[in-house]
Amino acid sequence: MIDGYNIRRRQLLQSLMAASAGCLTWGLPDLARAANAITLPFENGLRELTTAFPQKGEMLLVRSRPPLLETPFSVFDQGVFTPNNQFFVRWHLASIPTSIDARSFRVRVHGAVQHEVVLGLAELSREFERVEVAAVNQCAGNSRGFFKPRVAGGEWGNGAMGNARWTGVRLKDILDRAGVKAGAVQVRFNGADAGAIPATPDFVKTLSVDRARDGEVMVAFAMNGKPLPFLNGFPLRLVVPGWYSTYWVKMLNDIEVIDTPDTNFWMAKAYQIPDTPNANVSPGQSGVKTVAITRMVPRSFITNLSDGSVVDVGRPQPVRGIAFGGDAGVREVHLSADNGMTWTPAKLGPDYGKYSFRRWEASFLPRQAGQFVLKVKAVNDNGVQQPDKPNWNPGGYMRNVIESMTVVAA
Repeated sequence: MIDGYNIRRRQLLQSLMAASAGCLTWGLPDLARAANAITLPFENGLRELTTAFPQKGEMLLVRSRPPLLETPFSVFDQGVFTPNNQFFVRWHLASIPTSIDARSFRVRVHGAVQHEVVLGLAELSREFERVEVAAVNQCAGNSRGFFKPRVAGGEWGNGAMGNARWTGVRLKDILDRAGVKAGAVQVRFNGADAGAIPATPDFVKTLSVDRARDGEVMVAFAMNGKPLPFLNGFPLRLVVPGWYSTYWVKMLNDIEVIDTPDTNFWMAKAYQIPDTPNANVSPGQSGVKTVAITRMVPRSFITNLSDGSVVDVGRPQPVRGIAFGGDAGVREVHLSADNGMTWTPAKLGPDYGKYSFRRWEASFLPRQAGQFVLKVKAVNDNGVQQPDKPNWNPGGYMRNVIESMTVVAA
């Protein structure tokens, strides 16, 4: 039980229904209402700051259809948990339902099971044990804009990630009710989105039966104590702690147990990474074996300073930020104020679970005027630490190089 978070089943169900008011709707935003813009520090980094999307505060607009909205990085200095109204958004297919009736919404469980199961929000909330997990949801292409040479795809800064308390039920419990047949190998997940044309491959993702039934994967109906925002998957989404968000299928309405390996486009061709350390290859390198991306890797960031910040000479400068261990907890965070020549352990904040952001704090003393290069690195509970050189691959995936910034003491 995470402290400060205690929602009763009835209260949550009522809020889900109230959120729909019979039907939760959204419309295409009037992008002309975007008030201002910022420039991210890479080529073509100009981004509108928009408040034009439903249930969303100020967000960086990467693309409007399908919606790609990035969390402004300053948000991450406000706390461990990312607010729902500024949690990043990433859809793959352009046709997203414009309304969802929470009362009639159902998820179907079928395929290689003993009997088909169809569940609504009421059954999920009342008939299954409720579980909670604090977990980072991060796009596999987070920070893609920093790849050099440039790669194709959504040119994210560092804000295609967020951390939330997810509430729902174990996928294992749902599958156990249906009864997975012997010989089943994978579980396939589909949502309510669709391509703009029939030829577009449906966005479906697959987990092994063992992963699907490990007790960690869940079907969530709430985040941070409230129903999922529409653009973050209302009313149900898959939560796969420790894995990239490509598996976190939104508006989940179909769970199929299959007895042969899935070969659909989104598993066999998309989201493939080089089967090399850090998913790293040289630009133009060919003939490299690839595998489906799965587990996240550790990352850490400074959140209270930015590149070019001015600090006082001779006065201790507090430095704070967030870190996460990827598929494991955060063991250590280290700060360097001399471009990585020496490192000082940071103080870690409260531990909300191995898949969550964790706050860290440190300080440095600029004894003379001039520039200082600050670096931060995390080490997870498995001993995996961030590399000092950036990786490169054609998909722009899994960037987790040690972050650095330059501050000026004056």
